[in-house]
Amino acid sequence: MFPDIVDLRSFYAQPLGHVARRLINRSVRARWPDTRGMAVMGLGYATPYLGVFREEVERTFAFMPAAQGVVKWPSAAPSLTALVHEALLPLPDASVDRVLAIHALEMTVHAPDMLREAWRVLASGGKLMLVVPNRRGIWARMDTTPFGHGRPYSKSQLLELLREALFTPVGWEEALWVPPFARASFLRTAVAWERIGKSMSLPFAGVHIVEATKQVWRPVETKRARAFERVLVPGSPEPAGI
Repeated sequence: MFPDIVDLRSFYAQPLGHVARRLINRSVRARWPDTRGMAVMGLGYATPYLGVFREEVERTFAFMPAAQGVVKWPSAAPSLTALVHEALLPLPDASVDRVLAIHALEMTVHAPDMLREAWRVLASGGKLMLVVPNRRGIWARMDTTPFGHGRPYSKSQLLELLREALFTPVGWEEALWVPPFARASFLRTAVAWERIGKSMSLPFAGVHIVEATKQVWRPVETKRARAFERVLVPGSPEPAGI
């Protein structure tokens, strides 16, 4: 179930939300360092993370699921947001180059359909980036942040979903090793937590950040040949004398 848009906006207005955005954005930006001339779409509640792309992309916009609600973004310019069903995106085929989905996959009950829609609207060679709570992480166990809602995923579960939707994973990051506490002492040491977590490959990161590319071929579904069955049909009696 999607959290309410008011709660999402409130979280990112708090110091803990600022820290989460900064740490996740470091990994997102490292994966997509240059998006000049591209069309970048956000799905879920991605607006806190789209700002880093606004000045260089050809266009960017955000689709927010109807069950969540929508807010205007950016606040001081014409709105680039729309309310949609996450599995029925109002876009033509192959119309965007990048899709950033956050607070999306773990919230929807239509996860496979949402990924297939992302595949449909991505151009050939387009890339999807998912930011999803790690089921082994502390953030997924506490409902005081948006990352504690919905269904957290393991790495193997994400890989299976992506492959079924015809995506090939090409990069994997993790973030949010810092505990989800709003204490100033934790927030001041957030970067140190990230450095230690990454260097030691600790398993309790708060989120998975997986980048996947669109496969431009589709497997052909084959039907199993039915075994030949000989059917005996009673013959008609021939007229006498013939």
